[in-house]
Amino acid sequence: MSEAPAPRPDPSPPAVRLSPQRIQTTIWLAVFSTSLFFRAIDPIIPQIAEDLHQPATTVALLATAFALPYALIQPVLGAAADVFGKTRMMFACLVLVTFATFAGAFAPNLATLTATRIVAGMVSGGLFPISMALVAQVVPVNERQVAISRLLAAAMLGQLLGASAAGIVSDLFGWRGVFIVNGGFAAMAMIAAFVGFGGPGGKPPMTVDLRAIPASYRAIFANPLAKFCFGAVLIEGAFLFGLFPYVAPLLHDAGQTSGTVSGLVIGGFGVGGILYSFVIALLLRQLGQQRLMILGGSLMGLGLMLMALTPAWQAQIAIFLVFGLSFYLLHGVIQIFVTELVPSARGTAAAIHSTFFFLGQSIGPIYYRAGFAELGTALPLIFGGCVLIATGLVCARFLRHLPR
Repeated sequence: MSEAPAPRPDPSPPAVRLSPQRIQTTIWLAVFSTSLFFRAIDPIIPQIAEDLHQPATTVALLATAFALPYALIQPVLGAAADVFGKTRMMFACLVLVTFATFAGAFAPNLATLTATRIVAGMVSGGLFPISMALVAQVVPVNERQVAISRLLAAAMLGQLLGASAAGIVSDLFGWRGVFIVNGGFAAMAMIAAFVGFGGPGGKPPMTVDLRAIPASYRAIFANPLAKFCFGAVLIEGAFLFGLFPYVAPLLHDAGQTSGTVSGLVIGGFGVGGILYSFVIALLLRQLGQQRLMILGGSLMGLGLMLMALTPAWQAQIAIFLVFGLSFYLLHGVIQIFVTELVPSARGTAAAIHSTFFFLGQSIGPIYYRAGFAELGTALPLIFGGCVLIATGLVCARFLRHLPR
C-alpha cells in the first residue's frame, strides 16, 4: 500500500482519558441521531411541493442541495479533522447541523429551505466520515469491518426510523413537523457528544503542520487502489441513491399519495442495512471480500431493473430491503480499503471517499430527472442496474491485498 512521503503521528487521537469503548459508543449515538434526517426529506417531497407551490421534480433537487455541498466540503473537513482534532470537528458540526435543521422547519419558501439544506449538508460532512476515521484509529484492521458494520447499523437504524417516521409525522403534523423532530434529535446528539468526548472535543497533542495536508492528498491519490475506491462510491451514489428522491413522486403518480407508504418503502433500505450488520461476520468468513463485492453489485443492479417494472409498493419495500443489504456488501469492503490507503491520513482519505460518494448522490437526481423526462422510467433504471453490476465485478477484480 502507498504511504505518505513523510509519515507523521496521527495528530488527532482521542484524548487519553477516553477509552475506545466510550469513543465508539459516543460515535454510535451521534451517527444514529443525525442519520434520522438523512433520508427523512424523501417521503415528504410531495407535501413540500404542494405547500410551497413548486413542482415535485424541482423539490426533489433538495437532495442535491444537501448532497453536493456535503461532497464538496469533505476535503476541507477531513484535513481539518486530521489537523485540529476529530472529536472537536465532530462536535462543531453537530452544533451547526442542529441550528440548520431547526431553521428548515420555519422556511417560508423553497429558496430558504434550500439554503438551510445547503448549510446542513456542509456541516454534516464532518460526521460519518470522521466517525469512520475514529473507528479505524482505535480498532485493529483485522477487526475493523465488523466494527464499521456496527457504525453502519447505527446509520441504517437512523435512516430506517427517519424515513418511516417522516412519512407518519408529515401525515399527522405536516412536513415542518419532520424538521422540528429531526432538530430535536440533532440537539440530543450534540449533548451526547459533549458528554461522551469530555467537552467540545480534544485538542491536538502536537503543533499544527499545514504543510502536511498537500502531502497527504498526494499520497492518497498516488495509491493505485484509490481510483477504484472513489470511482465505485461515486457510481453507487449516482445510480442507487439518486433514485431515492423520486420514490415518493413515482408512487404519487401511481396513485399512492400517503407519505407513510413512501417512508416505509425507503425505510426498507434501513432494514437491509441492519440485516447486513448481523450477517456480515458470517458472510465474510464464508464468501470472502471478492465474492461479497460481486454479490453486492449484482443484487443492486437487479433491484434497479425490477424497479423498472413499476411494482406495487409492497414489492418495493422488499426491493429496498435488498438494496440496503447489497449496497453494504460492496460498500463495506470498499470502506476498509479506504481506511488503509494512507494510514497516517485516515481522516483525509475518509473525507475524499465521502466527497465522491455524495458527489454521486448530487448527480444522481439530475440524471434520473432528465432520464425520466426524456426516456421514461424503465431505461434509466435498467442502464443504472447494468453499471452497478459492472462496478461490483471491477471492484472484485482490483481491490485486493489488504494488509493484516
